[in-house]
Amino acid sequence: MARWGSTSAMAARAMPAEPRLKTGIWVSAYLRRLEQAGIPAFVAAHGDDDAGAVLVKLATLDGQAAAFHRSLDPASGARIWAELIRGPEAEVDGAIARQRRFDPDLWVIEIEDRRGRHLLDEEGLA
Repeated sequence: MARWGSTSAMAARAMPAEPRLKTGIWVSAYLRRLEQAGIPAFVAAHGDDDAGAVLVKLATLDGQAAAFHRSLDPASGARIWAELIRGPEAEVDGAIARQRRFDPDLWVIEIEDRRGRHLLDEEGLA
């Protein structure tokens, strides 16, 4: 039996974790937002619908690309989108393929936009 001051008793009283949106729902909403902005995008790899991580590849149609992933900002603890890699599209594709081999539940969203728009810095997408 756990005593009131014990670790297990304190864990039982802890606040529940912040609810997280299922990945499949987030991806659908993100694709819809991109569509509304006139930015072509598609699912290049379908990951786990409930809790898969997401990579966003931005191809600028000039042979260059970048990939972004969710991360924690060490200064604020907030969730942010951070650049994983930028450079020739073949190198970015190689980095994404390595991530997919490591994590088969990974989603990959590919955007094709000459102006480099991805909307990841907009409210509600972190």
